[in-house]
Amino acid sequence: MSDLNFRDDTTLSCRIGERDQFMTKLRVSDVTLTFGGLNALSNVNIAIEPGLITSIIGPNGAGKTSILNCISGFYHPTIGTIHYGERELTHASPHQVSNMGIARAFQNLELFRGLSVLDNLLLARHQNLRYSLFHALIFFGKAARVEAENREYVEKVIDFMELEPYRKSMVGNLSYGVQKRVEVARALTLAPKLLLLDEPMAGMNIEEKEDIVRFILDLKKEWNITVVLVEHDLGVVMDISDQIYVLDFGEVIGSGQPHDVASDPKVIEAYIGEE
Repeated sequence: MSDLNFRDDTTLSCRIGERDQFMTKLRVSDVTLTFGGLNALSNVNIAIEPGLITSIIGPNGAGKTSILNCISGFYHPTIGTIHYGERELTHASPHQVSNMGIARAFQNLELFRGLSVLDNLLLARHQNLRYSLFHALIFFGKAARVEAENREYVEKVIDFMELEPYRKSMVGNLSYGVQKRVEVARALTLAPKLLLLDEPMAGMNIEEKEDIVRFILDLKKEWNITVVLVEHDLGVVMDISDQIYVLDFGEVIGSGQPHDVASDPKVIEAYIGEE
């Protein structure tokens, strides 16, 4: 496990009842995902409580990314349902899920390496460009106002993710750690209420991990964003998570607060490999 220790004692004091009552809960209900007769997920039930950091952990091949793919619309469950508040997104497309206020940062970077950081983030705001072809051609009135609003929001994300030194740099020329930060920033430009992070710290050194963890905690505290985190670094997971779900062979074998999960015999045997 990592020696990192980020947990603020106030984190565990945050309970669902203390959060904004109008925030939205995500429910994964009895979801099974089958590929060619093999179950990637089997009867999975997960409740993502609003305003919290929920981590999904498990060995390689346990189904963690498959869960994120189902939530974000890249896969559709064979059986079961997924609801975000009162809206069902079981068979929604990725852009429909995004329009519901759910964004995702991918494990494998999904960036335009030949464009600058600024251009990558501006492109991610394309779904907010709601004006007619006429307004786009004359670039006056509504088009100019919407473009200005998008630029202002992107600049806010750049400042938050501390990307100002790289804003004009070609993404492909940046270090891996900075590119991972840009990937998270790209998701943030969609102004999500729920952010899915698929191994955002994979391949990073200790200093880079510290930065990402700080950003995640600030997203919860300052931006009031619900975070779903898939991560292999158990030290980080135990330090910053409010609740944890553990998958093994596509099934949920444990869940609860970090101290509950860490002492669960099934989790210890399946994930850590000890009796």
